[in-house]
Amino acid sequence: MKKVLVFIALCICSSVFAQNKPGKELLIKKAKGLIKLDGILDESDWATADIAKDFFMNYPVDTALAQFQSEAKLTYDDHFLYVSFVCYDDNKPDIIQSLRRDFDFDLNDNMGVFIGPYNDGINGFYFILTPRGIQEEGTINSAGSGGDSYNSTWDNKWYSKVVKLSDRWIAEMAIPFKSFRFKSNLKEWNITFLRHDLKRNIFSSWVATPIQFIPASFAYSGKLKWEDPSPSGHTNISVIPYLAGGSSIDSQKNPTEKNQQLNAGFDAKIGVTPSLNLDLSFNPDFSQVEVDRQVINLTRFEFKFPERRQFFLENSDIFDKIGFPDTRAFFSRRIGLVDTSSSKSSNKSYQKVPIVYGARLSGSINKNWRISALNMQTKEKLEFGLPRQNYSVVALQRNFWKQSNFSLSYVEKQSLGIRSGDSIKYFNKDLWRSPTFGNSKANVLNNFNRVLGADLEVLSKDNKWYSSIFYSRSFDNFNNSAQQAGAAFLSYTKRHYSFVAGKSFIEKNYNAEVGYVPSIGVYPGLTSSFAGATATIYPKHTSIATMGSSLDVNMTNLPNGTNTDKSVVLGSTINFLNTSNVQAYYSYTFQRLTNNFNLLDDSYTGFKKDETYAWRNLVVSYRSDQRTIFKYSIGVRSGGFYNGELFNLNGELNYRYQPYGSLSVKFDYNDVNLPANYGQEKLFIVSPRLDLTFTDKIFFTTFVQYNKLYDNMNLNARFQWRYQPASDFFVVYTENYYTNDYKSKNRALVFKLTYWLNI
Repeated sequence: MKKVLVFIALCICSSVFAQNKPGKELLIKKAKGLIKLDGILDESDWATADIAKDFFMNYPVDTALAQFQSEAKLTYDDHFLYVSFVCYDDNKPDIIQSLRRDFDFDLNDNMGVFIGPYNDGINGFYFILTPRGIQEEGTINSAGSGGDSYNSTWDNKWYSKVVKLSDRWIAEMAIPFKSFRFKSNLKEWNITFLRHDLKRNIFSSWVATPIQFIPASFAYSGKLKWEDPSPSGHTNISVIPYLAGGSSIDSQKNPTEKNQQLNAGFDAKIGVTPSLNLDLSFNPDFSQVEVDRQVINLTRFEFKFPERRQFFLENSDIFDKIGFPDTRAFFSRRIGLVDTSSSKSSNKSYQKVPIVYGARLSGSINKNWRISALNMQTKEKLEFGLPRQNYSVVALQRNFWKQSNFSLSYVEKQSLGIRSGDSIKYFNKDLWRSPTFGNSKANVLNNFNRVLGADLEVLSKDNKWYSSIFYSRSFDNFNNSAQQAGAAFLSYTKRHYSFVAGKSFIEKNYNAEVGYVPSIGVYPGLTSSFAGATATIYPKHTSIATMGSSLDVNMTNLPNGTNTDKSVVLGSTINFLNTSNVQAYYSYTFQRLTNNFNLLDDSYTGFKKDETYAWRNLVVSYRSDQRTIFKYSIGVRSGGFYNGELFNLNGELNYRYQPYGSLSVKFDYNDVNLPANYGQEKLFIVSPRLDLTFTDKIFFTTFVQYNKLYDNMNLNARFQWRYQPASDFFVVYTENYYTNDYKSKNRALVFKLTYWLNI
């Protein structure tokens, strides 16, 4: 018995002392020979390279070494950073959703390197491979401390090879130093490695990370020590020309309008320094960008769609994080897109506005300073009532302590060539004073809008404490007072509990036209307070990985103290070891309306300003095991809604033919049952999607969206051939139909050819 106890004690001690702690060092030496990208690792430089090993589990437990270990090594030459992985395994089939690049991290087995080449503990890049050799890369911001700190839409050129054996899979990466930004001549970088073993539902990382934190965050990273200083910068210029053309037919116009067009333009990336990049774009075309997923929005507020256009993505965090989530001074989708929907509708309809050029300087000046400056100009678009418009954004960020920063920002939109006599020619709601903006006189042409802001982010070195504060003021030619906004946020996270609290205000004339501020037009100024708490337990010897309960309280008041909104949400979540989960929420909502609005359409009685409503809801959702060939999720909401009731059923069915693609159907059904004169409608969206990946270079997606609210069915088919790294040929067909007789509204067939050329 004594020997058994000693053995158990030794096992416990070995798991504790085997943990790699934050700051653990990994030496990188320059390769003396040629590295051949074949996944064999027989070069002498790999044999002598320092090894990152002893990976520790982060989920579903964080108290043991991973059963199936991983190893990583690095070396480099004048042009490439080389990374190798050895991921020990067994014959259990890997889970690979498809062969498409930029896969869903959570739904695939994978292994990746996460580097902070600025050594600022805040910003970096990641490069990930699946056991089938499928690539994903992205950017890291905010120290990787939150789910929104990782942006996988960033795209670049790198090379890899994976070899699958019976007891392991081996990967080699060759990442050109030209493909990412770094500070030259540094002695150390932040680095860590993360493996997602989905078939066993295990996350493990080189540096042991508590279960409540993301194991790729820089707070729980090591140090890559350069035996010689990291490479100095070389000439780094990439040009990406494109040729695009197509044909379209618009049957909604009388007579039917037919168009054919051929466009050409280019993007360019110029490395001013290894860590500072100049992006240029002339006559950009975004016809290949995936179509937005439509939503049924039954709120008074605009829905925020994500940015997918490549030009806006690198170093986008310094712009995207100006302000708070509900008060962003800059939102890149305001450039090159215009809202043509009714001002009474929160369901937006966007049309393209041609962009003449774009220029953006972004990156790190030195260890402590980052900058991002953008200027873009759009063409005149008379059919939307828009003149030529110029957009300028500048943000300067100062890093301090381990993972904290302070930034100043300036955002400007200028309408060009406008005179007082142009009031009819350019009649567009974005250019005219909105009735919600204070005491401004009617019919005042708004030819400029500017916003100044200051942001402070403070993150403790162990990620437990996080605080954010911002202040902003807008300027335009029809307001001179009550134009401020600001907020403060604080969170604290421990293993078994977390707390958040915050307060914000937006004055009645605050106007950020290039930003995302959904309360503008809904409230004549507001103050908002919120607080939340979460408790989590980790049951042992059960099928449950984690269980948690949460309480969230939100309250919004007018500047005079009148309460307009109040919500209380009590929730519970159970995550199972087999990757399934179940959630349940009970909520109470109170609203005192601050404007007139119609929930459905103008044929029904609308809700009036100063009316009060209160209702309760129950929401239950379930997500099945994500590792099975057929998986599904389903959610049900039932309860009150203003002066009536709302029943919602939503979810997704997905069948995959591994690894060549999947067939999925998303659905969102809303049964709105209000008093007779307010309306009863059954609104739904059904969205089947066929995603085929014939090889790791040829992809085809067909996406259909049937939207009862818009009386529209949209078909979007997209073919992509990645014939060279970061070089593509696209063919996209799109058509919109009426839902009653399925006659065509409009259709278009376009192609786009891009080629990435390094100079």
